Amino acid sequence: MVRTVAVIGAGPSGLTSIKSCLEEGLEPTCFESSDDIGGLWRFKESLDQGRANIYQSVIINSSKEMMAYSDFPPPAYLPNNMHHTQLLVYLRLYAEAFDLLKHIQFQTAVLSVHQRPDFHLSGQWEVETERSGQRKTLIFDAVMVCTGHFTKPHMPLRDFPGIEDFKGKYLHSWEYRSAEGLQGKRVVVVGIGNSGGDIAVDASRIAEQVYLSTRRGAWVVSRVGEGGLPGDLVGTSRWHRLMLTLFPSWIASSIEHKVNQIFNHRLYGLQPNHGFFAQIPVVNDDLPGRIISGRVLIKPNIREVRGSSVVFEDGSVVEKVDVVIFATGYNYNYPFLPSALLANNGLPLCLYRHVFPLGLAQPSLAIVGFVCNLGAINPLAEMQARWATRIFKGLLTLPPEKAMLHDIKTDTSTLQNRFACLERHPLQVDHIPYLDSMATEIGVRPNLLWLLLTEPAVGLEVLLGPCTPYQYRLRGPGQWGGARQAILSQWERVAQPFKTRIAPQPESRIRLSFSMKVMLVMSGTAILLTLYSRHSPSSLFSHPADILAKICTLPDTMWGHK
Repeated sequence: MVRTVAVIGAGPSGLTSIKSCLEEGLEPTCFESSDDIGGLWRFKESLDQGRANIYQSVIINSSKEMMAYSDFPPPAYLPNNMHHTQLLVYLRLYAEAFDLLKHIQFQTAVLSVHQRPDFHLSGQWEVETERSGQRKTLIFDAVMVCTGHFTKPHMPLRDFPGIEDFKGKYLHSWEYRSAEGLQGKRVVVVGIGNSGGDIAVDASRIAEQVYLSTRRGAWVVSRVGEGGLPGDLVGTSRWHRLMLTLFPSWIASSIEHKVNQIFNHRLYGLQPNHGFFAQIPVVNDDLPGRIISGRVLIKPNIREVRGSSVVFEDGSVVEKVDVVIFATGYNYNYPFLPSALLANNGLPLCLYRHVFPLGLAQPSLAIVGFVCNLGAINPLAEMQARWATRIFKGLLTLPPEKAMLHDIKTDTSTLQNRFACLERHPLQVDHIPYLDSMATEIGVRPNLLWLLLTEPAVGLEVLLGPCTPYQYRLRGPGQWGGARQAILSQWERVAQPFKTRIAPQPESRIRLSFSMKVMLVMSGTAILLTLYSRHSPSSLFSHPADILAKICTLPDTMWGHK
């Protein structure tokens, strides 16, 4: 019988894991090596090996409604895309609201986690910790690892001949704090992920010149979406997900066309070979402006480094380079876990649903937050924690190991056909299908058809509005009475931070009216009915109501749920 749980790390994943334990009546003890909560999102003045770091200018890519915990809407006054200091405020409010801090032991590092001799029967773990030079070994019924995957920089120096003899300074983006010290310097940033784009923009404000080197290019999108709304609130509904499932090529090409209308990626040297959904896009409001002003110059991959000169694959040379910054990602490993659980240089590839490692006699070890997606990580980590704690308690069971391995291989094969660069980053998931797959097992997935019939205002928001996390508190274990109001009021919280000056003209409504939503659903239903009828002469549905019911139940069979 699981009772005590060790939670390693007090970042966003660790906090929600503590809360999930408490919801299930478990006794969590969280070990945090630093002196505060926040993990990645807490800026540290000094670098500390083994911990995640951010730079001073970081703004969160996900808007506050999409990255919220499912039963804790962010305060309306917070901006939609928060600076890291404001996100830390939200995390503190969350920890205080659910009284999580008393379960955290700060400045306590976890040195090792080992199975007890009777693990095959008890499922228990020995957790060795160190605090102020004193070591202690404690026994827990289960362990949740919540340390993230941005702690060990990936520095592929052998791919850049001559870099060891570079006359300037080179560093990883993990070490980058701010643009201070780059005045008047020539800077080359390697890698066009979100960190590479941010650092190139940040450095270009004071550097003499910044060069952004990329092998594959990238799709670049803004945090500001249609009508000035947060970009991740537009086109991220269950309805849009259904359209993407039915017409993937058409939707992808439509988005690529729209993105290129904002600025032509080929003209700007950013056009990638992969489709829009094959890799996480770069979220950057300022990069196009820095390119059009010449402050950032896009370059191909580096061929070699000669003294203080950098030679690119197109033969061009930049001389007198002062700094090279490698925004080349991270290697993922957990040095305190048994080596038998890790493979391929520390990559835990065999995690069932990215949570449970295979090969354990008892499912009492869970990795939480070890995923990435086209969306916010907090809701995924929260759902993983809710699912894992119910498995710890025996309320849910995992499939046989053979079935789990088959599921992993099938999902990996499917994802490798869809996502670029998955070999070194086997973390990619589809946001809504991934959440729904676990929510279905827990019993918290929203029943769309029932909501549309009984609470149409809520049902239409769930179907047509952004897939905000509150949807997973409408029913089942952990049901929250405030979920309906959180869904119905989410657009008011979006609008609130903009009201620093009330415009003289009447404020346009952000939220679609009820009648407009009904018309949208009916129009979409008619379109789908027409399409299905054309491709099936015998007609699959005899009445529009049938296809609406089908729309509401399609995710059960199409969105990755087993």
